[in-house]
Amino acid sequence: MNKNFEITGTTKLTCLLGDPVSHSISPAMHNASFQKLGLDYAYLAFDVDEEHFERAVDGLITLGASGWNCTMPLKRRMYERVDTLSDSALLSGAVNTVVNRDGQLFGDNTDGYGFLQSMRDAGFSCKGAHAVMLGSGGAAAAILAQAALDGTDTIDIFSRKGASSTRLIAEETDRIRGKSNCRIRLFDLADTQTLKSCLNDAQILIHTSSVGMAPHTDASLIPDASFFHPGLVVGDVIYNPRETLLLRQAREAGCHTFNGMYMLLHQGAKAFERWTGQEMPVEYIRDLYFR
Repeated sequence: MNKNFEITGTTKLTCLLGDPVSHSISPAMHNASFQKLGLDYAYLAFDVDEEHFERAVDGLITLGASGWNCTMPLKRRMYERVDTLSDSALLSGAVNTVVNRDGQLFGDNTDGYGFLQSMRDAGFSCKGAHAVMLGSGGAAAAILAQAALDGTDTIDIFSRKGASSTRLIAEETDRIRGKSNCRIRLFDLADTQTLKSCLNDAQILIHTSSVGMAPHTDASLIPDASFFHPGLVVGDVIYNPRETLLLRQAREAGCHTFNGMYMLLHQGAKAFERWTGQEMPVEYIRDLYFR
């Protein structure tokens, strides 16, 4: 590691915007990467709510920030604010990574990439596969977009009927159909008979909701272990706890499982490359913060 890492008069600013962000590991992860590679960048975290969103973005442009991440509740606002969009951001309707090019803002969504890269780390690919997705929120939108772009054959989405996020995910499927050959079907999460039938045919199950997250670790959207079959790849965006009830049910049924811990690492690595043009030292950061 470069022992002479310091803030200078030429240090480039990157940061995280959201509410709240004090718990985020992103500053530690990015600053350790800048230090390891000897890059004159720094990464900070700022609590910014929706009321102060426009002023915060205008301020970052004025200050010449190289780029920033944004988290809830700002991802859809940032989608509307940037000038150009990557395909993943365009399809998902949300932006979590911004590159500032002399005041012109390029928006990307690296969340889906992060999840699917963590799947590849586990030895699996969505290309040509039939996947079932539980949930329809922001994580679902990002993963759906990237999975479609990466060549998934069929994605069956199960979400709560009447939820606002269900309407948004339906709008996203219309955008995806113009960019991908992926077949997307929407179902009511309460229709457990159809859920079981779809899972019997699927190779991948992706859980994107907060159900099962600490402290409510005794909850799962899957009624019982009979919904799983041996060899099914089951991924959960949750990483606290590291094994949710859903993942434990799946593992005990003979499925391959992985959690959301490395999703954060890989989505950050993609943003890092967008800003610096260099690859994040992923294995170094994995050993430092994710073991």
